[in-house]
Amino acid sequence: MAHASSPCFLKTRMNQHNNRSFSFWAYGITVLLIACTSACSRKTNESSAASNGGDVAFWLTTGDRSSQLAKSTLSFTDEEGSDEVITVDTTQRFQSIDGFGFSLTGGSAFLLHTKLDSAKRAALLRELFLTEDNGIGISYLRISIGASDLDDHVFSYTSYAPGKGKGFSLDEDRKHLIPVLKEIVALQPGIKIMGSPWSAPAWMKTNANAKAGSLKPEYYEAYAKYFVDYVQEMKKEGITIDAVTLQNEPENPKNTPSMIMTAADQAAFVKNNLGPAFKAAGIQTKIIVFDHNCDHPEYPIAVLDDAAAKPFIDGSAFHLYLGEIEALSKVHEAHPDKHVYFTEQWTSGEGTFAGDLQWHVKHLVIGATRNWSRNVLEWNLAADASYGPHTDDGGCTLCQGALTVGDDVKRNVSYYIIGHASKFVPDGSVRIASNTLQAIPNVAFVTPEGKKVLIAVNDTDTEKSFAVKANGKTFKATLSKGAVGTFVW
Repeated sequence: MAHASSPCFLKTRMNQHNNRSFSFWAYGITVLLIACTSACSRKTNESSAASNGGDVAFWLTTGDRSSQLAKSTLSFTDEEGSDEVITVDTTQRFQSIDGFGFSLTGGSAFLLHTKLDSAKRAALLRELFLTEDNGIGISYLRISIGASDLDDHVFSYTSYAPGKGKGFSLDEDRKHLIPVLKEIVALQPGIKIMGSPWSAPAWMKTNANAKAGSLKPEYYEAYAKYFVDYVQEMKKEGITIDAVTLQNEPENPKNTPSMIMTAADQAAFVKNNLGPAFKAAGIQTKIIVFDHNCDHPEYPIAVLDDAAAKPFIDGSAFHLYLGEIEALSKVHEAHPDKHVYFTEQWTSGEGTFAGDLQWHVKHLVIGATRNWSRNVLEWNLAADASYGPHTDDGGCTLCQGALTVGDDVKRNVSYYIIGHASKFVPDGSVRIASNTLQAIPNVAFVTPEGKKVLIAVNDTDTEKSFAVKANGKTFKATLSKGAVGTFVW
């Protein structure tokens, strides 16, 4: 049936009237057509504007916190303008990305598990590990093998020498860490998890103490079995350990727990014990060496130079409390067939939001990935208002979590540092080429779905405008001093 305002209906009505009626209806049709043409023209113009605008999704965080991962849209244009230009080149591709995230310390797990009821924790974990709505899509976690200095007490999975007490057991992790990990894995089954020990069990060490000391050579084989048991027992819990490092900060004896492990020690342990033990057990978990500061790139290079150890090693890991981030490229250049990872950097409770946002995005999210890192991890996911829990006499007393968990949950600076990457650059993305402007350090990626992502920071104390050119199209953007922007198209 024709609608009352359709041309067919109007024509039928006109044929039923005399000339006077016809004139009246013709006048009506003319008015209707003019109105329709005007409205249709407006609608067409609006649709055209909508299709030409909003081509680039733009997320912004500013140092004054007036914007925190706030979304808006920008438009591509044919105009070059006079701004400095970042050119993104999808034809030049570099390393694949495994993910962005945090260390889920024992203390973090304790807070999430005990301070939040199940409904609040479920909602928070969805925000942290999914990308829908306000989710930031964390895709990589680092956990401690045994206690770290951000547990409230020291423990290992086997407290006594063989034949003198308890065998291997994950019971300490079953209290809080494993339950929280199971909830996370249920949300994101493909999440990558790295395990790092802060110390071997004390009875295996030269000083029989959780702090400092080194691994006795006669216990290398037992320690390799400890790693095998760990990976296998976590697998039984439904948790896949993608990679292990041999020792957190092997040149640092000051934490509780901690352990010294030289480059020669790591090479010997990998080639004679851990590598063969993983192979015999059919374990595919990656072995990663070093896991310490960028001031000693010669350490991982020395381990990788060992021809017998190298085949068992996936790559090396770094922190940036000392040295320069370019050390990652030095190791990559020495052994381009091996990967590099960035596994830890803390934000201090005495730091500033603006200063930490600018520095960490410049040096880690941008700097580490531009120097071949496959991931970027901040330390740590959650702490309480007093920066606890932590161990006594060697635990970090100012380590601020991405979250402060108490009666409510506060989101701190590293939440946004990582969120500017994790939400948009999933596992399987690839770094692509982009030129860096002196004032606007940046890095670009292409995702598995083919989206292009540019992360940029204004590394100056004044507002900066610039243009971004990709595939012959250009958009313009402005960042206030120290601000971070993620652009997706």
